[in-house]
Amino acid sequence: MRIWTLHPRHLDPQGLVALWRETLLAQAVLAGRTRGYTRHPQLQRFAEHAEPLDALGAYLTAVAAEAQARSYRFDASKIDRPSTQAEPIAATTGQIEHEWRHLGAKLAVRNPDWHARWAAAGQPSAHPLFTLVPGPVQGWERL
Repeated sequence: MRIWTLHPRHLDPQGLVALWRETLLAQAVLAGRTRGYTRHPQLQRFAEHAEPLDALGAYLTAVAAEAQARSYRFDASKIDRPSTQAEPIAATTGQIEHEWRHLGAKLAVRNPDWHARWAAAGQPSAHPLFTLVPGPVQGWERL
């Protein structure tokens, strides 16, 4: 499971679909609808949020908006609490830099055309739910 700190615009089609599915799974975990993945490190920052399902709803809403901008058909009715308003989550610059390199490595193998687009983008941007703060890769990340 990878719930990217990066803005979904940076993901290739396969990555965006995977992000949607994995974040819907995360929503089910935090809503108590499944017993698996309850201790997955990618869920920690959402589980620690004052309103975890609101945070996931805001996250998923932005992913659905990116999908719609690409003319994909993601079923936004699957979002438990759709929102563009949720308390932001702090994310470190080290985390986003780590994810940027990780994504680049994935794209180089999986989608060379998208990798060229990724390389031309220059600097990464964060998903709108996250506020960047200086710091290293976050403790929950498996390196």
